[in-house]
Amino acid sequence: MSGEGDGPQTVLFACALNAVRSPMAAAILRHLMGDRIRVASAGVRAGITDPYAVAVMDEIGIDISDHEPAALKDLEADDFDLIVTLSPEAHHHGVEMTRLIPAAVEYWPTPDATVVADSGNREEVLAAYRAVRDSLFQRIKQRFLPTSGGPTV
Repeated sequence: MSGEGDGPQTVLFACALNAVRSPMAAAILRHLMGDRIRVASAGVRAGITDPYAVAVMDEIGIDISDHEPAALKDLEADDFDLIVTLSPEAHHHGVEMTRLIPAAVEYWPTPDATVVADSGNREEVLAAYRAVRDSLFQRIKQRFLPTSGGPTV
């Protein structure tokens, strides 16, 4: 664990499938912090890389096209001192992980943009993914760069 006031040194973002929310969040934090924090993402289940997520991240200059979805059960959880959960299912699993490791867990309820993909046209779908991306970007800036202007979306 990191020292008091230093902030976390290792962060895991977790969601249901590790296809949209958690890979976006991990990539944004890496973009903002570089190698100052080790960042990973995983899902309750490993999904497949989502092309809409890749597209909206590319719009802001962050490439996640090589993202390989991972499942929480496949990680060395003891390497993380902060687990940020982005869906109810992932939150349950994140809390369970802390029975074995001394990690803090933060729950950031984040909408599932894939719901729109089932019913919307391409522009509606992209708008939903952009909204998730932008809300994660702002939340990550507030949490990890509270006094910095830092990059913007």
